[in-house]
Amino acid sequence: MYTFESRVRYSEIDESGALALNSVINYMQDCSTFQSEEMGLGVEYLREHGKVWLLNSWQIQIERLPVLAERITVGTWAYGFKGIYGYRNFALYDSEKRYLVKANSIWVFYDWNKSRPARITENIEQSYGREPKLEMNYAERKIAVPEGGVAEEPFPIRRHQIDTNGHVNNGQYIQMAQEYVPHVSEIRSLRAEYRKSAVYGNSIYPVAASVEDGWVISLNDEGRKPYAVIAFSRK
Repeated sequence: MYTFESRVRYSEIDESGALALNSVINYMQDCSTFQSEEMGLGVEYLREHGKVWLLNSWQIQIERLPVLAERITVGTWAYGFKGIYGYRNFALYDSEKRYLVKANSIWVFYDWNKSRPARITENIEQSYGREPKLEMNYAERKIAVPEGGVAEEPFPIRRHQIDTNGHVNNGQYIQMAQEYVPHVSEIRSLRAEYRKSAVYGNSIYPVAASVEDGWVISLNDEGRKPYAVIAFSRK
C-alpha cells in the first residue's frame, strides 16, 4: 500500500464544511499519481512510452466525510491486472485509522500512438505488485441509464477541466454531475462509468434522472451518447 498524510483544507470543503466530493476524487487520484511518480512510472515515463492509464470506472462508498482541518491518511494499492485492465483500491482514513471512504477503480492501459488499448507490461505488473482486495460491496461496472430523464441545458468544456492527457479529468465529470443532485449532502455512495473522453471544444448535454435510491446523471455528447454516466446513491 502507498499512503500519504494530509489535512483537510478550506479550499477542499463544500458549504457544509466537509470534504467535497470532487476533493475526495482529487485526493485518491493524487495518491495513485504520487505512487507512480515515486516508482518512476509516472506522467513522463508514460509519455516517453506513448502510453496512458484511462479510468474506466469508479465505485466510492462514504462512511463519513472528514471536516475542515481534520487530519487524514490517503491510501491506494493495486489488487489485480488482466490484459488491458488494472484494478486498484483506495481508502481515506481518519487519525485513528478508521475508514472514512472506500473505493474501487478499474483502469485501461492505452497506447496513444496506436489509438487503442494495450496489454499491461510485465514490468508494470511487477512494479505495482498485488495487495489483498479491499472488503466492500462491489457493484457492476456498467451503469444503466434510466428512461425518462430530464434534458438539462448544454454547456461547453472549459480549459481548466482538461488534464495532462488532453481530456476532461475524471473528477470534473463528478463535479458536473452533482450540479443536478438536489441534496448533495445525502450522497453516501457513487459510481461513475467513463465511456469516451471529452476534450476542449466539446459540449456536454446532461440528462438527469431520479431513481429509487438516488440520481443517475448521463453526461452526453451532441448525439446523446454518454461521455460518462454518474450514479449517486443515498445508501
